[in-house]
Amino acid sequence: MKFGPAPLNESVGAIVAHAVRIDGLVLKKGEIVEAAHLHALEAAGVREIVVAQLEDGDVSEDEAAALLAKAAAGEGVRVDRAFTGRANLFAQEAGVLVVDVAALDRVNDLDETLTIATLPPWRMVVAGEMVGTVKVIPFAVPRETLDAAVRAAQTPPVRVAAFKPLRVGVLSTLLPGLKDSVIAKTLRVMGERLAPMGGSIVVEARTPHEAPALAQAIKTLGSQCDLIVVFGASAITDRRDVIPAALIEAGGQIVHLGMPVDPGNLLLVGKIDGKPLLGAPGCARSPKENGFDWVLQRLCAGLDVSASDIKRMGAGGLLMEIVDRGQLRAPDADHG
Repeated sequence: MKFGPAPLNESVGAIVAHAVRIDGLVLKKGEIVEAAHLHALEAAGVREIVVAQLEDGDVSEDEAAALLAKAAAGEGVRVDRAFTGRANLFAQEAGVLVVDVAALDRVNDLDETLTIATLPPWRMVVAGEMVGTVKVIPFAVPRETLDAAVRAAQTPPVRVAAFKPLRVGVLSTLLPGLKDSVIAKTLRVMGERLAPMGGSIVVEARTPHEAPALAQAIKTLGSQCDLIVVFGASAITDRRDVIPAALIEAGGQIVHLGMPVDPGNLLLVGKIDGKPLLGAPGCARSPKENGFDWVLQRLCAGLDVSASDIKRMGAGGLLMEIVDRGQLRAPDADHG
């Protein structure tokens, strides 16, 4: 692609690089210079304008953006019409944004002329939300550069894992002093969390805060739901504590205890009969975002959550403090 000042008689058919506004004539950036524009430019004393001129083997910015966006868009993502070298990507359904960061980096590392940007990976998105954008920086790129970028994105790096209508069972353990109003609020908040993801609480039960009773309840609820969430009357502080012990006694296994997200550190992720079980941290009783949300959203989108996945949540895992917990990060404070 040629770029720079060009005499008027050599600029017809070229792309206007910088807008021209003079004596009532307006040539916008990206517009094609036509023969009809020349008289007005000459009359205004203009002798040359800055233009871009495509050469053999060049691909225009809109065509390049459209082709790269199509390659980058995976399941659950649609591509909008390209304009001014930009093609936007939108979620087709509500779900969790999954980004192959390595693939995205390969494209962005390839050449400065081609760029892809997305929302943060693992973010919850709604239908119609813009999740990414492809922007071609100059007015055209060489075909070989574009082809290399498309190959780098051959496994689409941007997709949306759509939410599935999960049936959720909620277990609450009881200790003296735990008010019914706390459990009622917890159930309401949990229902509100699930609603945007198409999930719902289909069964709810309460047991003493003891491993044998809780283990029996876990086995009973398992056949009635897709996901079990346990809200303990007391926080989980060890793998041998009541909730993880009950999970093991019921025949399940612990995937991971704890997470590098605050609030949300004391989360238990487990499995029983192939289904996920979450031991909720105390902060999950609040509607404010916490680490519990991050795991719940992935599970509701049909995504597996491994111990390795949880360990990699630390970057960005320091969330806003929940006011009603007090200043829990202050010295001598209790943790949840």
